[in-house]
Amino acid sequence: MVTGVLPLALEEATKTIQSFLLTGKEYTCVMTLHGDVDLARLLAVLEEFVGDLFQRPPVRAAVKRDLRRRRIYYIRDVEADGREVLFRVGCQAGTYIRKLVYDIGEVLQVGAHMRELRRTRAGSFTEADASSLYDVLELSQSTGDEKEVMARRVVKPMESAFDYVPRVYMRDSAVNSICHGADLAIPGIVRFNNGILPRMPIALFTLKEELVALSRALMSSEQMLKEEHGMAAKTVRVIMAADTYPRMWKTKSTPTVQVPS
Repeated sequence: MVTGVLPLALEEATKTIQSFLLTGKEYTCVMTLHGDVDLARLLAVLEEFVGDLFQRPPVRAAVKRDLRRRRIYYIRDVEADGREVLFRVGCQAGTYIRKLVYDIGEVLQVGAHMRELRRTRAGSFTEADASSLYDVLELSQSTGDEKEVMARRVVKPMESAFDYVPRVYMRDSAVNSICHGADLAIPGIVRFNNGILPRMPIALFTLKEELVALSRALMSSEQMLKEEHGMAAKTVRVIMAADTYPRMWKTKSTPTVQVPS
């Protein structure tokens, strides 16, 4: 009984799927307790789970069952009706809510299981942005101006996936070199978000808000502001096609050697 937001990527946008590993998710969960619990006690225990915790994926999981560290950002909007408990949880990507529910039941010493789960947000996409499969079917059958209007509503620009990822904007003259796999140097930067730290995943954008590449910061925001030279970010995955922007760098010419006849 799991429903809700599931972002799907098309064509070149499949390269951006990694971005959903960098941003959080939000769920609405219905938890069934196996015994009676006082509301005050329930609220206190739920608050204990906010913050960092360790999880081992459940047996019925598609990943290796290694112990992992995940963060719960908040648990709010709690409603209880007997042993049925409804709550909203914001968490780091990769968090298993049914394992969270199981652990809550263990701490409460009554046991618990997840009855229903709905993902209300994945990264920057919410239920308000979502389209149903019936919308997609209607889009496939529409024509003319109606089809264009529906396509703009159903299919989002891939840049939309990076609303919560720190951004670095660069000069047009640096774009094509990044598209060929080069790392980003300080002189190529125009502006950037605050709060960037070394090794943090970031997104490289043009001044026209076009996504160029996924990258890893080599400097903090403060260092980028102070330094005049050096590499600021290491390119991890190129998104924009090479030569979309004109080539602006120069290569060393090879000297011509004349061989006597």
